[in-house]
Amino acid sequence: MMLKAENLNVYYGPIHAVKGVSFEVNEGEVVTLIGANGAGKSTSLKTVSGLMRSRGGAIEFMGKSIASTPAHKIVELGIAHVPEGRRIFTSMTVEENLDMGAFTVRGGNIDADKERVFEQFPRLKERRKQIAGTLSGGEQQMLAMGRALMSHPKLLMLDEPSMGLAPILVEQVFDIIASLHKAGTTILLVEQNAEMALSIADRAYVMETGRITLSGTGKELAASEEVQKAYLGG
Repeated sequence: MMLKAENLNVYYGPIHAVKGVSFEVNEGEVVTLIGANGAGKSTSLKTVSGLMRSRGGAIEFMGKSIASTPAHKIVELGIAHVPEGRRIFTSMTVEENLDMGAFTVRGGNIDADKERVFEQFPRLKERRKQIAGTLSGGEQQMLAMGRALMSHPKLLMLDEPSMGLAPILVEQVFDIIASLHKAGTTILLVEQNAEMALSIADRAYVMETGRITLSGTGKELAASEEVQKAYLGG
């Protein structure tokens, strides 16, 4: 097992945002957390990547406890987190953003890594000298994902990659996620677009008000009457 989170309890001041949540990700899987806005999905990712802390519980990555490891060290261990809202460096060029993604890589070939990212994201190659803040929303999402891949992650965590994108771009982003998975990247995906997320997920967890209420394979949850009613407009 690559990632195991057990009994996470996370608070924002007095608000108990994540309540006893447990989930796991095996190597080579796409696992998704779906649920309404405010269910605790993003907070769960932030806790894995060290941006938030759980009171009690355990987080293990590749068999090693990371519950109290600083966020920058977690990146070095091989977890890359693409946050909600993309958070790219808007005043830097596309290429400079990618360079920033490689800051934890020791002794690698950054140029070769960049070329690999450009193969996966040809649009970024065309715009390599462009200021990132002038890119479209879809291109900024591609850049955020490309930048994360520069750190050679063992686990890629994506937080709401389709948020605010036009439907055609949502499909593009999910095609990219599927091709990254096919190439061997393990992915933990938080996504409000439950239909798209379940269509590419090996396994999925449903979160409601800070708790996990259902889990199963992507197919099982897509076929579940409860999930269809709540998230798939069925």
